[in-house]
Formats: sequence, structure tokens, C-alpha cells
Amino acid sequence: MKDRLRRTMMFLPGNNPGMLTDAHIYRPDSIMIDLEDAVSINQKDAARMLVYHALKTIDYGDVETVVRVNGLDTPFGEEDIRAVVRAGVNVVRLPKTDTAQDIIDVDRIITETEEELGCQGRTLMMAAIESATGVLNAVEIAQASPRMMGIALGAEDYVTNLKTTRSAHGWELFAARSQIVLAARNAGIACFDTVNSNLKDMEQFRNEVQFIKDLGFDGKSVIHPKQVAVVNEIYTPTEKEIKSSLRIIAGAREAERKGSGVITVDGKMVDGPIIVRAQRTLDLAIASGVIKEEDIREL
Repeated sequence: MKDRLRRTMMFLPGNNPGMLTDAHIYRPDSIMIDLEDAVSINQKDAARMLVYHALKTIDYGDVETVVRVNGLDTPFGEEDIRAVVRAGVNVVRLPKTDTAQDIIDVDRIITETEEELGCQGRTLMMAAIESATGVLNAVEIAQASPRMMGIALGAEDYVTNLKTTRSAHGWELFAARSQIVLAARNAGIACFDTVNSNLKDMEQFRNEVQFIKDLGFDGKSVIHPKQVAVVNEIYTPTEKEIKSSLRIIAGAREAERKGSGVITVDGKMVDGPIIVRAQRTLDLAIASGVIKEEDIREL
């Protein structure tokens, strides 16, 4: 399902049986099982089989399953893709995506595998953008396949490509973050921010999450369970935001019933964009479990 809550995408090494078994209990919206950087070359085949069996046998409930495969420029990429599609993964994540053709090539392999299984269209895709070339091609990448559900920033390779390093203030990522959000919104798909590996400074992490939320990202990749709670908290609408949004939607529905084009809420004029944002807030509150869908239907 393309349109779902994806605040947190938790990275797991594909060669760690314990983490594959238990990760979903921390309630990330998605788990991202890594067959690429987290797995050494001599463990690639064993990790692929481990991930295949995990996807086939473990009940992850409503937690979305994503696998980061190796690139098609390696001896492992195509086998990774075919294995995880056969196992029923929800999303294939392609690393180091530089062009739309990278997506098209992976789409072809997924399609061939699904046709063999008789489950056409089941598997979604996302792209990790990790270079200046990828950032500049983000608009085309985001639109390269109807399977695309999102694009994500991979910061470590990106800053290396830029010949700089990551900093606490994050200015080196600002242009890439902005371009990825714009490309995702243009294509009507989701966008995800990069991981923050500094587990000691949770205040800095909290500030970064608030910043990327304000910038427009749908969620953030995380590497530790304690980061999940922080991201989910910041992405959950506050009681004040929910009450304001409920009044806006109620006012909009009342104006529609009366055939009026003028909406006033709390003494202020309300126009289309404000109504859209209010509905988004309520959708997020429902998905976060703060309110129920019936609360909106009864307005």
C-alpha cells in the first residue's frame, strides 16, 4: 500500500537472526532489512537465505517490510531482488540510485519474478539517493516506475561524494533534502530522511527530526529502538493541532452543506490549503492512534 503511515523506517542487518525476529516489537512503521552495506561479501548468500526465510515465516503484523538489496552492478543484486520478491517483501529498496534507468532495470526483474509467481503488481519500490548525480536526477527517479512509493536520502555516501563530512548543523544536507522533498511531492510519493548514528545526543536527534518534519519529510530512517519513540512522538499531532483541525473540517463541512464558499473558523477566514493541511493532521492523528476515524465522521 503506497499511502500509509511511514514515520520510522528501522534499519536491521540482514545477517542478524535475533534482530530480524524481534525488531517489529519496537513498533516502527517499517523495518528496513539490509543486504548491502551491513553484510560482508563472504556473507551475502547466507544473509539472503536468512532474510528469505524470515520474510516467509515471521509474522511482522502491520509493520511494513523493506529490503535494501545490493545494486545491479554487483554479483548479488539480481539474486537479492528475486529472492525477496518470492518471499513476499512489501518494498524493494535500491541503494545508490543515480538515474531513472536504475529503477527501470530493477522494475523489470521484479515484474519477471511476479509473473512467475502470478502476483503482478504486489511489490513496491523505493530509491536511496546517495550522490550529487542522484540528487540532480531525483525528479526523474521519483517518476521512473508506478511501483515507486518513496525516495530516501543516504547521507554518508552523499557527503563523501560532495567531498565534505556530516555536521551537527546539517547544512551540507540542506540542498539534497530540499530536492528530495520537492521530487517526491512532484511525483506524489513519500520521502524519507537519512539516519543519524549519534545515539548519545538525543536532543540533537530530536531537533533534527523536528527540522526534517518541518521541511516536509514523511519520516526518518532510524538505527535504534530508542529513536523510534522520538520520531513517532514528533510526527504525532498535538492535542491543540487536532482540536484546531477538527474545527476547521467541521466548519468546511458546514459551509458545504449551506452552499457557502466562505468559511470562518475561530474568527479567521479559512481557504483550501488550510483545509487540506487540517485533513492531513487528522489523517496522521488517526494513523498514530490518537483519535478514531469515527471522531471525524461524526463532524
